Amino acid sequence: MARGNGGDVVGVFFMATLVLWAVSVAYEIVFNKRRELVAIVVGFGFYQAANWAIRFFVSRDPLFVNTSVSLLHSTITSVSVVPVLVNQLVIRGLDNTFVHVQLVNGTWLGAYSALCVSCGYFAYDQWDMLRYRLYTGWIPSILLHHLILLICFTLALYRKVAINYLILTLVCELHSIFLHVRKVRRMAGLRDAKSRVVRVEWMLNWAMFILARVVCHILITYKLIVDAPKFEKGIVLPLALFGMAGMNLLNVFLGLDLFKAFNRERNQQSHRD
Repeated sequence: MARGNGGDVVGVFFMATLVLWAVSVAYEIVFNKRRELVAIVVGFGFYQAANWAIRFFVSRDPLFVNTSVSLLHSTITSVSVVPVLVNQLVIRGLDNTFVHVQLVNGTWLGAYSALCVSCGYFAYDQWDMLRYRLYTGWIPSILLHHLILLICFTLALYRKVAINYLILTLVCELHSIFLHVRKVRRMAGLRDAKSRVVRVEWMLNWAMFILARVVCHILITYKLIVDAPKFEKGIVLPLALFGMAGMNLLNVFLGLDLFKAFNRERNQQSHRD
């Protein structure tokens, strides 16, 4: 939780960036007639409605509600993104799916809408965490993560460029499912580190962290670097490299946090025994 003046300054900064983002999206929809961007608003509204439903029917604990909605987003996004990717692999084959022209200039079926809805979610989640101060430190990694994604996603949606690259970054939501399941499980009081369910959960957590998050993001970064000469001059490549550098750095911190949490659960169980 945010505490003191430091938390206030951080909250004001990230809230200001969120307001500027909202004004920008509203301007594009209203004045530039970008009706396809309404899906961003729909995404925001859907997850906010899910928040209210969980708060009314299940629990009023802000952290539990936020985590539950995040689990919903990770599940829906995984169910949306994986079929989009599999469909392209079936239609085009492995060699033609990940060519530069497809990743930068193409838009796979369903990719634009999926990206819009996820963009709306990240805006909702940023708002919810700021409202209930569900963050810590001067540079909260989760708020920074969402800010980076909102910048990269929104600019890509405005310009209709690199949509497929960004869809690939959302494969990491497969791992996020297990992150949120762990949090919900612990809040529900299920903390027996020796139980089969918890052990399987940790195995899947680590497997998805490595495959869907670390390896996936490294491969995307590698592809950007290898194809750098193929990009036209402009902001697309620098912004993509900046975004992936931020994502890879945050993955390091996330891995360290996971390792600490894993050891902490094992040590707590040892003390009980």
